[in-house]
Amino acid sequence: MAPSTANPAAPAASRSARRRKMWGTVAFHGSASLLSVLWLVPIAVVLITATRSFDDIAAHGLGSMPHTFTLGGFRSAWTDGGQQQALINSLLVTIPTVLLSLLLASMAAFALSRYAVPFRRALLLLMLSGNLLPPQILLIPVSKLSEKLGVYDSLYALIGVQVGFGVGFYVFVLHGFMRSIPAEIQQAAVIDGAGPWQIYTRIILPLARPALAALTALSFTWIFNDLLWSITVLRSDSKMPITASLLGLQGQYVSQWNVIAAGSVIAAAPTVIVFLRFQRHFVAGLNLGAVK
Repeated sequence: MAPSTANPAAPAASRSARRRKMWGTVAFHGSASLLSVLWLVPIAVVLITATRSFDDIAAHGLGSMPHTFTLGGFRSAWTDGGQQQALINSLLVTIPTVLLSLLLASMAAFALSRYAVPFRRALLLLMLSGNLLPPQILLIPVSKLSEKLGVYDSLYALIGVQVGFGVGFYVFVLHGFMRSIPAEIQQAAVIDGAGPWQIYTRIILPLARPALAALTALSFTWIFNDLLWSITVLRSDSKMPITASLLGLQGQYVSQWNVIAAGSVIAAAPTVIVFLRFQRHFVAGLNLGAVK
């Protein structure tokens, strides 16, 4: 039997492939680290500025290393700057809006995905098309409509606007998720005597919990950080949410950067907490509706 001849180029090709993989990994982690630093530097600057005194910033400059540590900026923003009431207003708007929007959206998505509703595709396209309209062209109509309904300059108007403009997108996302639930589960429940309400509350909602958690994080962030609709349907400073209150804070404390930075930290804290709480579902929710 003739001896087998080994390919001398195989080990060299293998070493070359390993080197390319190693350098690719190094380049990826280096780029990711650089982007992370660029992302975190502004956040660190805001946090450091918020804990410095005004005298320290005035004497050494905004970009210098801190020489003092104080929470006076937070106290000024919380009490004198009106951030306390503004945060309460934001929560009074955001929490009911998220709950009501997801309740209505889940019910509509359940009906459209599990039953032969007439013109359901047209309804889905109609709901989705409402989110494609630029909100700037609807500012005056929404403001006039809220005045006609007698709810202008009230938190109810802001809740209604946020629900109206958010439900369509939530229905579209939940519809795609609920369609992926096997029909055999619903058929087995029907054989056991379950009605539509029992199927919705005891089967579909528990199975759709990851989608609902992801949308909770998304909708809370969007609604809490909204500025456009709040300054459209609200007028009184005492009813403004936290984002609109930051504009007044900048006008009230023009050169006191520590107070402005403290107010920004207060405004960002709730969304950061919600994101950290739901981050697992938030990442998983990026693929919602992609699997049928």
